[in-house]
Amino acid sequence: MATQTKRTAYTTRALTTDTWGDFAALVEANNGVWGGCWCMGFHPEGFTGGTAEANRANKLALVRRGEVHQVLVYDGDECVGWCQYGTPVDLPNIQNHKAYDKDLETLPDWRIGCIFTGKGHRRAGVARAAVVGALGAIAEAGGGLVEAYPEQVEDRKPQQGAYFHTGPESLFEELGFERDRRIAKWRWVMRRRVEPTA
Repeated sequence: MATQTKRTAYTTRALTTDTWGDFAALVEANNGVWGGCWCMGFHPEGFTGGTAEANRANKLALVRRGEVHQVLVYDGDECVGWCQYGTPVDLPNIQNHKAYDKDLETLPDWRIGCIFTGKGHRRAGVARAAVVGALGAIAEAGGGLVEAYPEQVEDRKPQQGAYFHTGPESLFEELGFERDRRIAKWRWVMRRRVEPTA
């Protein structure tokens, strides 16, 4: 099996009506993402559509209304991944919500939701490029306290066929996030303050 190496030449663009076709092609090439999510799970609507087609329609409606914050990662002209982010109002449906609410003191300004890398591009730095792009967009939007909900990989048995859709904890540590509190056996709330772009 060929080993992929990390790249640094990725570019990023916001998910808008102009880039919808690129996003849709990536989702369709990956079975609708987790069987038809279309990156709707964190949005207020969640999976209320009940089908992949309904989730697609709901996502496109959000994009058309300008209510999506999502950075797409490109390898040349091909969209290969993304990082979804938004305010707690934009992305209320985080996992382990009861545990999260139990010790909550202050809501963040921004949340990082889903991170996705297409098949054939994993372990090549796409997720890192996506999160860095999202943090840059947050800085341009005024910065603030950013929260992520990654999974702990250290001291854990390898997860056969697993995909960490909120990212591995190690990635966020590398980008300056710190643990705030545990909300599941292997899931943490991690936080970092992002300064606004001058």
